[in-house]
Amino acid sequence: MARSTVTEDVQARIRALIVDRGLGPGSPLPTESDLMELFDVSRVTVREALKALQALHVVEIRRGSGTFVGSLSLAPFVGGLAFRAVVRHSNGEPGLYELMRVREALETGLIDSVVACAPQEDLDVLHAIVDTMDQEAAAGGIDRGTDRAFHLALYRSLENHLLSEVLDAFWAAMDQVRGDLGDGHADPGETCAHHREIVEAIAARDSARAVLAMSTHFDDLRARLAPPGR
Repeated sequence: MARSTVTEDVQARIRALIVDRGLGPGSPLPTESDLMELFDVSRVTVREALKALQALHVVEIRRGSGTFVGSLSLAPFVGGLAFRAVVRHSNGEPGLYELMRVREALETGLIDSVVACAPQEDLDVLHAIVDTMDQEAAAGGIDRGTDRAFHLALYRSLENHLLSEVLDAFWAAMDQVRGDLGDGHADPGETCAHHREIVEAIAARDSARAVLAMSTHFDDLRARLAPPGR
């Protein structure tokens, strides 16, 4: 068996070990020697497998302390999305447009559920974030952290941790490639108004208005990134 295949097999077996033993982020994993014995492979193979899994945040290698289950974050997914979009964009393909459209489809498709269940405390948080946006817009530009906080708070009532991570991953990927988006053309006041309309539509429990507000929020990006003819 080729080394790359052996290493991939060990990666799969370490993943299975984590699941079978019910381990979570921060849980200690067997030592390298234990893994060598358990899988009947060399130390080099174990180390290659662990390094590959560390790059994916599946494990965390702490020098002098051992190996632990990693954060299992979507950071590698974010990096891959952003890199794919940039490469395709640089080759004249609609990579950024496609990334934006997937994010738009997710957010527009979910806003109806938010309208149905968002509690007043979430609406209060969203109103406060929009007020902050207002102040930032008046000063010349909306902080990226404020925009991110808005979209994280928007779907909190759905109580779906994976969904929140995926949505934030798309936001982060778009943010990583924002230099290619020509963000300077976006009007901060208009952007703030779009966010406020989303919140007010949710507060009014008006699904159709909320869907329209979310779609309108993406109009500027859609227009700037759309390939000719779309």
